[in-house]
Amino acid sequence: MRPSPVILQPPAISCALGDGPANVREALFSGHSPGMRPSDAYSPGRVLTLGHADTPLPSLAAFPVSQQSRSNALLLATFAQIEPAFRDLARNTPAHRIAVILGTCTSGIAESEAAVRHHHRTGHFPEGFHYSQQELGSPSRTLAEYLGCTGPAYSISTACTSSAKALISGARLLTAGLADLVIAGGVDTLTRFTIAGFSSLEAVSEALCLPFSANRCGINIGEAAVLFLMRRQTSDDRHAVTLAGWGETSDGHHISAPDPDGVGAVSAIVEALARADCPATDIGYINLHGTATQHNDAMESRVVSRLFPHCPTSSTKPLTGHTLGAAGAMEAALTWLTLTDSAHRLPPHLWDGIQDPLDPPLSLVAPHARAATPVRAALSTSFAFGGSNAALLLKTT
Repeated sequence: MRPSPVILQPPAISCALGDGPANVREALFSGHSPGMRPSDAYSPGRVLTLGHADTPLPSLAAFPVSQQSRSNALLLATFAQIEPAFRDLARNTPAHRIAVILGTCTSGIAESEAAVRHHHRTGHFPEGFHYSQQELGSPSRTLAEYLGCTGPAYSISTACTSSAKALISGARLLTAGLADLVIAGGVDTLTRFTIAGFSSLEAVSEALCLPFSANRCGINIGEAAVLFLMRRQTSDDRHAVTLAGWGETSDGHHISAPDPDGVGAVSAIVEALARADCPATDIGYINLHGTATQHNDAMESRVVSRLFPHCPTSSTKPLTGHTLGAAGAMEAALTWLTLTDSAHRLPPHLWDGIQDPLDPPLSLVAPHARAATPVRAALSTSFAFGGSNAALLLKTT
């Protein structure tokens, strides 16, 4: 017998598009992102376009020092959007049956950066700093302890697939009967470390990024926190969104460049389609990884044009920035908003319209475009360093 489908309840979102599903929905489909703006705050002397989450953050003074970070503050501020729904579901769910699975790459690195600069100036670390603030397990542990959840709680850090894998891990816990309620998603915040790292690869664009353009020259880095409440479907569920299928592969082609032929990417997508028992022709929209780097876009255009030659597609990274460890959940949330949009609007693909002649063309969504019929199934793809590939297939019931 097939396991019960996994329900994705309305997401909590904080990103460059705004806070909360309603605000993010309108900014997404209008193609206007208030948080995408130039700054040299994280790259002194070099102005870069970054995706800022302008979310009011709570004080973490009452938390242990090890949990005091901007990432955790953004995480808790975002969780507040779904806290009433969580409390309602948790009322009848034992604490040991509630899991917290998050993807992250930065955790509290920004706090360590500031502490190291302070040490360089003064010879000692500042009060209120502890190296454990940057521990990658901090976000999941912080949220689990804040809520009193005693089920599985862990973080996944596989670069740009981190939070896609967090959602997959949550689905596996539910289908295996190891949890009854899962909080899954991701959080990453802007740091000098990540921007310097991508800059060293010559992969950062100073202007707004241009996915799949002949003029593309790199990513815009962004920050975000995104959370889903995940649970098994019941007979009372109507018109819900499910994580119907997922696929994961690791081709290990190169430490930072994807396999040009996209063999692992194809395998992940095919696995997601098979798990959902969904033919490729049923997919009504694809949220592309679309980083605006030369190699990723070339690989992805080959894969998608072969598997989905006429499907509407877009990269939403010009609207959010590349949110790294939060990107998989971020783009799953934008896909969720697409499936539930009553006006059948599609996320626009913002670029200069100049097709790279070396890459197969895709059916990129024009601004203000709408689907001719409601989108019932959609795909979100994530591809990461080290050849990590993930595909999420969302469907409406």
